[in-house]
Amino acid sequence: MSQDIQTKAINTIRVLAADIVAKANSGHPGAPMGMAPAAHAVYTQMKFNPKNPHWINRDRFVLSNGHACALLYTLLHLFGYDLTMDDLKSFRQINSKTPGHPEVGIPGVEVTTGPLGQGISNAVGLAIAQANFAATYNKPGYTLSDNYTYCFFGDGCMMEGVASEAMSLAGHLQLGNLIAFYDDNKISIDGSTEVAFTEDVCGRLEKYGWDIFEVPDADTDVAAISEAIAKAKKTNKPSCIRIRTTIGYGSLNAGSHSVHGAPLKKDDIIQLKEKWGFDPEKSFVVPQEVYDYYHKISEAGAAAEAEWNKLFEAYQKEFPKEGAELARRLRGELPEGWQNVLPTYQPGDAAVASRKLSEVCLGKLQAVLPELVGGSADLTPSNLTRWSGAIDFQPESTGLGDYSGKYLRFGVREHGMGAIINGISAYGANYKSFGATFLNFVSYASGALRLSALSHHPVIWVATHDSIGLGEDGPTHQPIETLAHFRAIPNLMVWRPADGNETSAAYIKAISSTKTPSVLALSRQNLPQLPGSSIEKALKGGYTVHEVDNAKLILVATGSEVSLSIDAAKLLTEKGIPTAVVSIPDFFTFDQQPADYKLSVLPDGVPILSVEVMATSGWAKYAHAQFGLNRFGASGKTADVYKFFDFTPEGVAKRGEQTYEFFKGKNLISPLHTPF
Repeated sequence: MSQDIQTKAINTIRVLAADIVAKANSGHPGAPMGMAPAAHAVYTQMKFNPKNPHWINRDRFVLSNGHACALLYTLLHLFGYDLTMDDLKSFRQINSKTPGHPEVGIPGVEVTTGPLGQGISNAVGLAIAQANFAATYNKPGYTLSDNYTYCFFGDGCMMEGVASEAMSLAGHLQLGNLIAFYDDNKISIDGSTEVAFTEDVCGRLEKYGWDIFEVPDADTDVAAISEAIAKAKKTNKPSCIRIRTTIGYGSLNAGSHSVHGAPLKKDDIIQLKEKWGFDPEKSFVVPQEVYDYYHKISEAGAAAEAEWNKLFEAYQKEFPKEGAELARRLRGELPEGWQNVLPTYQPGDAAVASRKLSEVCLGKLQAVLPELVGGSADLTPSNLTRWSGAIDFQPESTGLGDYSGKYLRFGVREHGMGAIINGISAYGANYKSFGATFLNFVSYASGALRLSALSHHPVIWVATHDSIGLGEDGPTHQPIETLAHFRAIPNLMVWRPADGNETSAAYIKAISSTKTPSVLALSRQNLPQLPGSSIEKALKGGYTVHEVDNAKLILVATGSEVSLSIDAAKLLTEKGIPTAVVSIPDFFTFDQQPADYKLSVLPDGVPILSVEVMATSGWAKYAHAQFGLNRFGASGKTADVYKFFDFTPEGVAKRGEQTYEFFKGKNLISPLHTPF
């Protein structure tokens, strides 16, 4: 490639990014203009096929500093992805394919970024998935997986703790397939980074176990950037290439925070175009020779995929078992009858904590689902997530496992874990990724959890110690508001199973989901197997678990409070108030059922009281009255804590009777009825 066309191509990226932001009168032009040479260097070395953005062995690119998305959209357009010039012109507009930060679902966008630190942490997950995928399926003479994950990040990402968590783990795991670029432009929204951030970023990463490469002049020295990439590919550690850039390079205000979050002024864009040989009277112009060059790169990627397809065809003949398994995964399918391995329970079976029931499920599932990977944030003995015979995902040199291992030791890094399992899910190959901690500490990762739901990553959170039932650890560990928060997140299943059948149902829904993540809130204390439960019923998200004729009151509950409510219902029935009990293990799934079914569970004419040792927020859509815990918990023996808050059969029955008396004689309709 001649120097002239390279310079023209890079300046086209810069000018087009400036036009995109100016047209929207909103956005961040400075970072795209500064990082254009690095982006050019990366994309001209990557392998990808815009005609098939989901090819499993493509290189991945993550823009962690997602505010610079005009850069990514420009690249995707220039290289021939399904992103037209009109799409670029509709930047930051309603229903456009070019929203204000990159979002999954747009061809070429691997993960949703914007909340700083999430993208680089997702990149760690993508790199873990590739290493596991390669170790699982590569054979001598058949390298099916050798892709790299590239990521751009900036000072804002490094200020966020989630990035530190994930990048620390990446160093420990020796992820040599991860190449990250630190955009060291010394600017944040507040101005120069010297006002708040003066640490040695590369020194920190080096101590984490990363290899560091420096490019002092990334504004113009493309050869040095390319050379750094070549060196990074040869190391067995994650690499950070520090690129010293000038934010808003070419602008009258280059190097200033004024080009960080505001469009360039008209006179600035005019001088920019004149300086680089573009017509200042025209906008959104790409020289044909720039299109031609970038399309040749894409054509080479398409050819690489064609060769890969031939290799995979031969692989399937030589290794039919692995080939059939991989073909299934690439189709996004699960093994036929996989759910049949999950246990069912009868009322006479022993009472078991739902965290233990979850352990049984995971043990059964991992035997039939090679795509199931995950681990715990340093709580394996408490979360009960590691199955017998599990191999840890570790560098082989450590002697602790190897990259074919499916169990991840995340350390005390809940937020990093959440972002990493999002990245694993985003890799493709039907990965079913899970992370585990105490329910209360999923709150640490709520930013990553929210992005799971927004991005349609069907990850699974195994969240044990779900209530005041954990007892002695007290209010610092007892979740009160947590479920209300998570239930308020769109596109998120929050399961709180009451027994073994409901736990199996929760796993069926979580594993079979293709676009909705799950939180499984699991008990520390033992729960009895309920006479009225079944997997089939629980799969609807809500059902009548304890029926009576001519019910005059309904108690609706989740988890450990279902059996408690059944005991209370028996007391109420003996007092002449026939009481049914409804279990709603997951609001999201129940809400998706037909209206007539939901009304058969929570009908008109019967007062309904919710019972849950959590905040009552959110229960008004299912119950006329709520018995919950709108304060922090207490430290003590489990039975004592429940008694202290009056969560006993007698305490529930007392409030049930009060509810019945309050609504008696009134024309009552189900809370399910809404005007829209």
